[in-house]
Amino acid sequence: MDKNQSLPDSCAYIGRKGAKKVSDIPEELLQLLQQGRLETVNLTEWLAIDHITLLLHVLNELGLQQHSETMLAELENIPAKIMKTIPAIASEWLRLLYQMPEPKRTEIMDVLSTHRSDSVRCWAAYIVGLDQLTLDQKLQRIRFFAADEHFGVREIGWMAVRESVAKEIKESIRILSDWARDDNANIRRFAIEVTRPQGVWAKHIAALKENPEMALPLLEIVKSDPSKYVQDSVGNWLNDAGKSQPEWVLQVCRTWEEESRTKETMRILKRAQRSLTNK
Repeated sequence: MDKNQSLPDSCAYIGRKGAKKVSDIPEELLQLLQQGRLETVNLTEWLAIDHITLLLHVLNELGLQQHSETMLAELENIPAKIMKTIPAIASEWLRLLYQMPEPKRTEIMDVLSTHRSDSVRCWAAYIVGLDQLTLDQKLQRIRFFAADEHFGVREIGWMAVRESVAKEIKESIRILSDWARDDNANIRRFAIEVTRPQGVWAKHIAALKENPEMALPLLEIVKSDPSKYVQDSVGNWLNDAGKSQPEWVLQVCRTWEEESRTKETMRILKRAQRSLTNK
């Protein structure tokens, strides 16, 4: 964009509810979102982002526009699906970052991780997931994104490290059990969501589909969590498990009903058993 060209005023869109259809998003608002000057406020806006357009703006913002041609060439054949595009862009960022000296690499990663655009923070979360780090290192670094106030960043956060978590599921459950005790509901919810046996938009975790009891120590911690956000995740976890191990889920539900008669537990149990026919 020409630096002398007037930019839309982002203040006019603060506090909006968000359109229900992509076609209803004002063109000026979409322009602001794809310049990285605003966060999306709902799934419709989140899915409407043209990440390639956003990438060009961010490269320009960081003074890295000389790398745009190479990055775009690598991204040319990526399917136009958001769950393909985000990891692909993250992979290109990771490649570029490792061409830089350490101080510059850290500086750029910090900018991406704290960018005003939630979509850019999604890239940063996936950079962590794709990096060659130990499980402990990945979980330490993804925690920042697990606590993000934006729903999209939190979802991408667990998706980014799910494969690593699945590969070392016993150790992951041990580490995440501490997360399940955190004061931040987003952190607690992450600990459950990342280990869901089937999950959403993610590969299944075979070990937990076959032996969901492995995660019971983690689930027990949040069986009466005060946050509905966490309750929904726990209920969904058990509902997932019920598709392969229904008797185990029913037994857990019976035990929890006896041990924890709170309204929070009852809400979880209702959600957990919604797909089971034999209650």
